[in-house]
Formats: sequence, C-alpha cells, structure tokens
Amino acid sequence: MKKYDLIVIGGGAGGLTVAAGAASLGAKVALIDKEEQLGGDCLHYGCIPSKALIETAKIVHDTHKATQLGLKVEGSVNMEQVKQRTMAAIQLIQKHDSVDRFQQLGIDVYRGKGSFKSSQEVRVSDGHVLHGKRVVISTGSRPFIPPIKGLKEAGFITNESIFNLDYVPKNLLVVGGGPIGLELAQAMARLGSNVTVVERSSDILLREDYEIRKTARHLLSKEMTILTNSNVEKVEVIEQEKIVTVHREKEHIELKVDEILVAVGRVPNSDSLELQNANINSDDRGFIKVNNYLQTNIPSIYAIGDVVGTMPFTHVAGMEGKLIVQNAVLGLKRKANYESIPWNTYTAPEIFHLGLTEEEAKSKKISYKVFKVDLNDVDRFVSDHDMSGFVKILTDQKGFIIGAHAIGKGAGDWMQEVVLAKQFRRKLRDISQVIHPYPNHAAAVQRAADLYWREALFTGWIPKIVKMYVKWFRS
Repeated sequence: MKKYDLIVIGGGAGGLTVAAGAASLGAKVALIDKEEQLGGDCLHYGCIPSKALIETAKIVHDTHKATQLGLKVEGSVNMEQVKQRTMAAIQLIQKHDSVDRFQQLGIDVYRGKGSFKSSQEVRVSDGHVLHGKRVVISTGSRPFIPPIKGLKEAGFITNESIFNLDYVPKNLLVVGGGPIGLELAQAMARLGSNVTVVERSSDILLREDYEIRKTARHLLSKEMTILTNSNVEKVEVIEQEKIVTVHREKEHIELKVDEILVAVGRVPNSDSLELQNANINSDDRGFIKVNNYLQTNIPSIYAIGDVVGTMPFTHVAGMEGKLIVQNAVLGLKRKANYESIPWNTYTAPEIFHLGLTEEEAKSKKISYKVFKVDLNDVDRFVSDHDMSGFVKILTDQKGFIIGAHAIGKGAGDWMQEVVLAKQFRRKLRDISQVIHPYPNHAAAVQRAADLYWREALFTGWIPKIVKMYVKWFRS
C-alpha cells in the first residue's frame, strides 16, 4: 500500500489546484480521476465548450446583422464544423491539464473511481488501495434528471451531450430557466433552432436582482419562447416525433420537438465514494458538509467544489483549492470567504452578479443606497449600437459596496474593478477617481461612482457649506 501526504479524489479545477499546489510545496500527492482526460466538467462539458458554442453562435448572429448594411446572408450552419471549433478549444486547454504535466510535477495519477475504505484509506477502482494523511474530495457534480413520464424513453440531452449534436434541431425544448439552460438555449436559437424554455418557477434566473431578471427576460424573449410557472408533465414519441405536454397555470400545451435539453440543476458526485466507510457526513441530497476551513466532520478529510454545493463555479473551486493547500499542507487555519465572489451568466447580453441583490438587502433590513446607470447614457455602448442594459450598485450608508449587478455587452469583464473595490474595502467613490480611457465600456461603472459624488455634493449639508465657502473665498 502506497502512502501519501495528500490524496486528491477528482481531477477538475479544484482538485488540480490542490494537487499542483501541494506537490510544489514538496508534499507526496496522489491524484485519482475517473475520466480519460483530466480537467473535469468545466473543461469537457461546462465552461469551455459552452463558451466556445456561445461564441460560435454569436458569429452566426452577428453575421445576420450584416443584412442591415445591405449585405446578403445565405446558407445554414454546419454542426460538424461547430463541433470541430468547440473541440479545438478543449484540446488546446487540455495540454495544460494533461496527465504528463502532473506526473512531471511528481504527482502519482491513478485512473479510476475513488472510494473510501476507511478515513485514511482510499480504494481506486483499478485495484490500488492508497493511504493518505489528508484526503481532499473534489468529485464535482452531474446534471439532475427530473422524473418526467416518458422522458427517458423518448431520449434527452444535457450539457454533457449537447456538444455531440450533429445537426441543428428545428425545434428544441429546454427544461430549466437557470444560467446553464438559458446560455445553451440562446446559443442554439442563434444557430437556427426554434427554442422554447420551460421553467417551473415564476421567473428565470431567480438568484439575480429583480431588475436584472426583468430586463433579461425581456431581451431573451426576442430570441426564444419562455414559459414560466410551467411544468413538463410527460413526453411521448408519436411517429418519430417527440410530443411534450406542458402544464401552464390552467392550460395544457402540446409541443412537437426534435430534442429535449434538460438543465434543471445538479446533483453531487458523492454516491460512489462510500462515505459511510469514513463516517463522513452529507446532507439528504448528497452534498458533503464542511466547516469554514473546508474540513468535513473528519478533520483530516476536506471537500471542495460542486460536491459541497456552496457556490458551484469553477473560480470558486479554484479559490477553495488554494485554501486547502494552506490548511491541509501548511497547517494554517484560513477560513473560506464567499462575500466577494462574483459570477457571470454568459447570455447576450451578459449578466454580472456580486454580493447582495436589492431584495436581499431589504429582507436583511440593511440600510442601503442604489446608484444606477443605463447603458444608453454611456458613449461607448451608444457608438457600438448595443445599449441594452444597465449597471446597478448598492452601497451601505458609508459608501462601501454591498452589491453590484449589471446586464450588458461584456459585463463580466468591465465590472471587475467593482470586485476589487468590494474585496479590498474601497468605497464606491474611489472608482470615480480612477481614470478610464475614453470611450470604453467600464465608463458605465465610473458613471455610477460619479453619481455617489453628485449625491454627496448636491444634497444635504455639504452644498450649504460649499456655498458659504465659495462666497467667503470670492469676497
């Protein structure tokens, strides 16, 4: 039995960060992964292929805009070429996550599923049994498949299989109005599908600020049909056509579709870990319970990423992985802090989220101020002829940022200085002092910061004092 300082189960973003970081500090590390290639869901089925698909769909969409300039656009999308373009992106990034690279770092890589034999022993499905002083679980998640009558028999796709489509479905049903469902729905609509999104809740993107949701739904509805307060009751196959029955309020709707994309959430990949052999606690859904230091109830065993379920994002798993290296390898006691973690939804326009929404601030009874700028007031967006959206920043009464939200072209990029300001406790007014080259998109953020000064200088007691000073100075 081989002995290690650290055993990492799962070769996704979080697991690779832990393995590489621990090895670089001299720890003897074993990395276990069940897939043929390292990189996890993000590289093979999530972030990378979906963004490649979205960008390809954007090219098609923008090409059709050329008709406004007198050009003619003909032909249809070749899905084989779309697949090749997506795979090219994966293969290029895969080089950074290759088995050879991690072996060169001194890491022993085992191919197979990992499961616990005891709290310090991990069994690999290839027959190896490993002993570890510390163990990190980073096994990720997979799509949740709802128990819809006839769905399994009719066939469906998920974010793991949509990239293998060899044709553009004429009619596509997307079950789920969250980020994954909407990103892929819009991409397929732009490639030529007639898309219908079915969402059980009263609105799409429920974790977003209400004003963001309202704008997103208005804009996305121009490219697809969105049915909220709706539920897929059953799926039938009649004469090789998939007939989907949707219950919406008091009516039943029948839809004929070619493909059904299921995107209604994720479940943790913890069911094959045999957690009971190590007495590791998890909740009813299978998410592993951890403390602020990312330790399970067994102090020598840690868990990060989607399998924990705190914030299921690649950048969060990476952050948690760095924390694990400090805690599990160096013996520090660093707590995970999620207060300044942003996320993006890569629809067009993009949606950016940081901190509290206005609804959350109200529910927590936090006294706040709102500084909002519409993108049609920002010169760069006007010159781009892409003015849909706005910036909305919430501060406390002292001017510190408690929440920031935006919807607009490239919002995930030009909102980053707000993350810096919030994370390092700088006030919104400080952004106003940053010089932005004219004209750029980040001027939207600066305009919001300028509103802070406008309120401070032209309301309350300050303008009275300024007027008295000016009068004295000129006398």
